[in-house]
This record gives sequence, C-alpha cells and structure tokens, in this order.
Amino acid sequence: MARPLWLVALIRAGFPARFLLARLTRWPVLGNVLEKLLFAGDDLVIVPSDRVIKIDRPVDLPDQVVLPSILVERFINEANYHWIMHNCICRQASHCADYPVGLGCLFLGKAVLGINPALGRQVSSEEALAHARKCREAGLVHLIGRNKLDAVWLGVGPGNKLLTICNCCPCCCLWKILPVVSGDIGSRVNKMPGVSVKVTDGCGGCGICAEGVCFINAISMVNDVAMIGNGCRGCGRCALACPVDAIIVEYDAVAVERAAGNIGSLVDVG
Repeated sequence: MARPLWLVALIRAGFPARFLLARLTRWPVLGNVLEKLLFAGDDLVIVPSDRVIKIDRPVDLPDQVVLPSILVERFINEANYHWIMHNCICRQASHCADYPVGLGCLFLGKAVLGINPALGRQVSSEEALAHARKCREAGLVHLIGRNKLDAVWLGVGPGNKLLTICNCCPCCCLWKILPVVSGDIGSRVNKMPGVSVKVTDGCGGCGICAEGVCFINAISMVNDVAMIGNGCRGCGRCALACPVDAIIVEYDAVAVERAAGNIGSLVDVG
C-alpha cells in the first residue's frame, strides 16, 4: 500500500534517528530482526563518475569507450516502468545546500505503479535517461540495485520488481550510516566489480580528499600522503576533488556485464 504523505513527512522528520537505528543493527538479536525487516536481499553497486575513469580494456574487447554510466542506462532502456521522485528525501531532510534537492531517486520496475503519485511521476525512458545525465552533471553519484528500505518506506512491492537508482551526495542516508551499521548490512553496498582507486606519486599531501570529500571517511593522511582504506566503495569523488590529479580510478571494461548480471538476478525491471 502506498505510503500517505503524513507518514512520509514523519519519516523525513525522523531522519536524525537513523544513526540510532544503524547502531541497533549491531545488537545480536535486534540486529537480525532489523536486517530481515529493512535490508534482506539488498545488493547495491556504486557507479563511479565517468569523468575520472581510466579504461583497462582487454585485448579481445572492441576498441570502444565503455563507461560506468552505461550500467545505469542499460537498465533504464530495459525497464518498462520508470519513476522520478520530485525530491531527494535525504537532501530534503538534511537541508542540503550543496546539491539540488529536486534531483530525486529514479525507480524502475512494475512496483513503481504503487508509489504515492504526490511523491513523483511516471516518465518515459528518454526522460529517465535525461534525469540520470542531469544528476551526473550535478556531481551526484549513482547507487544502483535492490534496496528493501526503499520498498518499505514507499510501501510498494514486490521487492524484486523495484530497482533503485539513487543519486547520492554526502547527505545520502546509506552513506551516512555505513560507518556505524553492522558489517553484514554495510557489505551490501559494494564497489563496482573491476574498479580500483589508487593514489599516485603525484600526491602533494594537501589533504583535500580526506577532508569531507569521501562519503565514508575511507581516506587518511599518512606521512603527508593520501591513503585509500579498505572501506573505499570506488565512487571516484576523491579523484574529482584532487587538485593535482594524483588519484586515479581504473576500471575493467567487462565489469559492466558482471555488475549487470548480479543486479538482473535480483530485480526484474520488466
């Protein structure tokens, strides 16, 4: 059943409590209950920015540019149902001043027909593609996959008929809770297969990448050199922010197929 607006407003007002909820997932019994209610079956992939990608192309792959955004566009083109939210609930609740509140999530699949029409609108594939491009141009990071939390707060289902394409800034609720949520749940927000983020010898130790650029604080300064930790999800924001281009994001071109296969096995967008 689609969520009424008063309940959506209540969820938005309760956003500060998400940190408490995230910490509770670490409690043995309660954590298991919360996992089943809100996160069961989740598998989300971060799509790094096209602007910082260096292609690692196998010799048997045709000489063409294969960019991460193709993963998002592929599912938009395959989907029969597309829905754009009027606003991003995370930026709206956090009073974000750095990124457009009006660039909301994009949902694909038949379950979108159950979303309260006051929260967004059903669109064509062309409109959905244009929305995704606008989000990338605004500096937002795509997060794509199955996300039970969206099905729950929107009051729609079944979950395997709802594909989330979140357009994230640092206000995103998932990014905010990753450092405190249980490891099992946190591991379901994944780096795209084949993506690696590296700091080169050109790093001058300015520390810009470690000061609020990384969504999950995966960068630290060691002996005046940036170090990328194991928690990195490969979004590429650090590479975009580096003033001397000392951080590179390498990308295995066949990763699109691997990521698409994983997502397609979990969500039917037809």
